[in-house]
Formats: sequence, structure tokens, C-alpha cells
Amino acid sequence: MANTPLTVLDLVPISSGSDATEALRNSIDLAQQAEDLGYARYWFAEHHLNPGVAGTSPAVVLALTAAATSTIRLGAGAVQLGHRTALSTVEEFGLLDALHPGRFDLGLGRSGGRSGGRSAPTAREPALVGATTVVDGRTPGGLRIPGRFSYEHLLRHPRFALHKKLLQLPGAESQPYDEQIADVLALLAGTYTTADGVEAHVVPGEGADLQVWILGSSAGISAEVAGAHGLRFAANYHVSPATVLEAAESYRAAFQPSAELDRPHVSVSADVVVAEDEATARELATGYGLWVRSIRSGDGAIPFPTPDEARAHSWTKADHALVADRTETQFVGSPGQVADQLEALRDATGADELIITTITHRHEDRVRSYELLAEEWGQR
Repeated sequence: MANTPLTVLDLVPISSGSDATEALRNSIDLAQQAEDLGYARYWFAEHHLNPGVAGTSPAVVLALTAAATSTIRLGAGAVQLGHRTALSTVEEFGLLDALHPGRFDLGLGRSGGRSGGRSAPTAREPALVGATTVVDGRTPGGLRIPGRFSYEHLLRHPRFALHKKLLQLPGAESQPYDEQIADVLALLAGTYTTADGVEAHVVPGEGADLQVWILGSSAGISAEVAGAHGLRFAANYHVSPATVLEAAESYRAAFQPSAELDRPHVSVSADVVVAEDEATARELATGYGLWVRSIRSGDGAIPFPTPDEARAHSWTKADHALVADRTETQFVGSPGQVADQLEALRDATGADELIITTITHRHEDRVRSYELLAEEWGQR
């Protein structure tokens, strides 16, 4: 695993018939197992108003997990800055670093009450993205790059407005993202000064030993800001597989060396389910499509279903269209099959690290998936 480190990304999923308490206990147990298995990092995502996801506050879950582990790096993937201030973010992670110095990654994302955004470039096929040619939806190494998924219906969904109403104070507007990132970095460095010369010093927070990451899904402001500041960048293949290549290329094109990095550093995510054989892995992954449908419909993630619960759903053409890009880019199979696909993802994107997110109905199957992958990856 030393050649290409693997990170775990955990949403703290709630399985059908279970609850948030069990989901949290399972996630802490998985973090302990991942530490023993040699995974480099363990990240928690931030999501809100989802019946099937308990990871609402990365900083809180990180504090609990840090107390239960000792060596694995822990982080947010990502803190949603759309409803936060730079100060509150630096204070939270300053507190974490004060008690567990040098163990945390501060991953930053744009979402969380923030509306609008840049439109994605028009897709072309065949296309050339950096050095990777995409023909008939695949790279030369076989990585699937599907057509673009439109999120317009989600932005119009009533829950989007509800998120903004509940996450932000009345009348509040999100700070421009590039300014917000600059403020986070200045507060960490102790260089924050207002236009009229007033300084701000965050205790704890200033000088915290954090790795700052930017997470992004396309060739937009996230990739550009990460590159301009010389920060690490995580591209979301598991969320937006159609735009992962352009996201990584945009970051590299914008990269400027910094005190932190002298060259670009990219991590790329993938949804993965591993079992002893392909048939078993596909059975464990049966609920994934229905779970993604619940997210893509705008209603929020449902508790992760059993295979039988998922098979009971009557699928429509519209349902299939909602999830096709995600289900066809999930890596499911034996350890060797999945490792081959991860190598294709790494080679196509030039990733320095890979982020693995696995959700199954039973906790023991999720643990076993990470165990089998670690064993196989360690032999590559």
C-alpha cells in the first residue's frame, strides 16, 4: 500500500432496521480496523437531513474517533463551508489539534447552503482531458467515464431551500469561496489582518498542525483555489465520475508551489465493494442503486437497504437514469478485480492517493471489504 496510499471515506451510514447510535459505533470500530489494516487516512463526510446518514458534524465524530485510535490520520471530507465561517472552522480543528496534534486533515468543500456556481464545460466525445484520452466513454486503461449527470432538478427541489433555511442564519449570505479559503489559511498562519489593520489570532487554531485539502467535483473554483494556494486536492469520482479527469487537470493547471507542496498532490475517490468472489460482492452491493436513487431524487439518503429490500423496488426508466453513472462506476468484485479497477482510476487521473468509500447493509461485510482490499493492495 506504500506506493499509492488508501484513505477511507465514511458517511456514517445507517442501515435499515438500525439507528444512528449503532452507525456511530460501527464507524469508530471501522476506523480502528482501518488503522490496524494500514490505511493512511480516515475521513468523515458532512451531510444533513438524511435519514440514512449520521455524519452530520465531522469535527464531533473526529473527536470521538481520535480518542479511540492512535496513529491513523483523521480528517473531514469535507467541511461544508457554505454555512460556516472561516473562524468557526479554524477554531473547531484547532481544538482537535490541541489534544491530538499532527493527526488531522482539514478538508474543505463549497456545499452547504451555497447556491449558484459555475456551469460545467460542454462534454465532448472523443475528448482529451490532460494526457488522458476518452473514447466511447472509457480511458485507454478501461476506466469508465460516463455522460454528465445534471443536478438542476436537485437545485429546484424543496429540500435544497430547506437546507439553506436551516443551515444559515436568516439573511446570511455565504462568503465568496476563494475569500473564505484565504481567510482559513490566514487564520491558521496567524497572518489575518483586516483592511484597517486589526489582527485576529485564533486560540487554539493558529499554528495548528493540519493538512488542508480542497475537495471538488469538476473544473471549477474548488480546483482552481486548491491549485492557486498550493494545497492538496481531492477529486470526487464517486460523486461525479463524468468530471473527475477535468477536475484533476484543472487543479494541476492552476497549481502554484507553496510552503506546503512543491508539486500537485491529488487524491481520487471511488465507491467500492469487495468480497471473496464477484457474485458475493454484487449481492452485497445490491442496495447501492436504490440508496443513490434516494439521494439523486432529492428526498435524502434512505437507510441502506438489504438486498431483498432493494430487489423489491419497482424500477422505472427515470429511476435508472438517476443512478446509471453511479452504479456503472462502482467497483464491485473480488479483491483482484477491484484492485485492477483502482489501478485504472489511479493511472487515468494520475492520483497520488485513492479514497475508498464502502457501504453495505451489514457492518461485518463492510469491514471485510476493507480488509480484503488492504490485503490485495499490499501485494501490488
